[in-house]
Amino acid sequence: MNYNAHSIAMMESRIRSRFINSLSGFKSANLIGTSDLEGNENLAIVSSAFHLGSTPPLMGLIIRPSSVERHTLQNILATKCYTINAVSHDFLASAHQTSARYSKLESEFEKANLTPYYISEFNAPFVRESPLKLAMNLVDHQTLAVNGTEMVIGEIQNVLVSDTAVMPDGYVDVEALDIVTVSGLDSYHITQRIGRLSYAKPDQKLHPLTKEGEPSSWDAFGLSNFNR
Repeated sequence: MNYNAHSIAMMESRIRSRFINSLSGFKSANLIGTSDLEGNENLAIVSSAFHLGSTPPLMGLIIRPSSVERHTLQNILATKCYTINAVSHDFLASAHQTSARYSKLESEFEKANLTPYYISEFNAPFVRESPLKLAMNLVDHQTLAVNGTEMVIGEIQNVLVSDTAVMPDGYVDVEALDIVTVSGLDSYHITQRIGRLSYAKPDQKLHPLTKEGEPSSWDAFGLSNFNR
């Protein structure tokens, strides 16, 4: 089937939204924790977080256009800080519930039975249940002219994660944290690592790595004769 621009444009709006949102494949599922200047807490699930750089450590978010009230964006712009909390399997339903449109004075933490958690000298709430939590300071905000979506860029201030998930070479084993992914708007998935690969160079053969970053064999990939 070839879906051309005309046939996509002719789709019913909700079908088109689900269709286009599915095309980018698996995305990370995260809860964005914020509060306003009066201390009212907000929590929203997003699938748009992306790596932007490691020096300085930056991550971006895309937030829908401000055609209606966007409490998360309003709070980030007002307080200049927020948290990114990975969603794990055991509180998935609660995380998804935060996508409901609550009023500004209703806390999604309370409505979804999740627990706000704070660290000293940082004013945005984390999700206590999350196994991977990031404290973010706002460094840039842009409204994208192409469709009115809002891009938020933040710098990582703190990373809260179990030491056992951080490998000697710095790799974070997110699968061991039982973190889920999302495809489309509402389909959640667990992952299965195939394996890690060495840094690619034009004059060297690739070789597989263990989870810890040590040389391994191709057996895990099902590619026993690859690159030989």
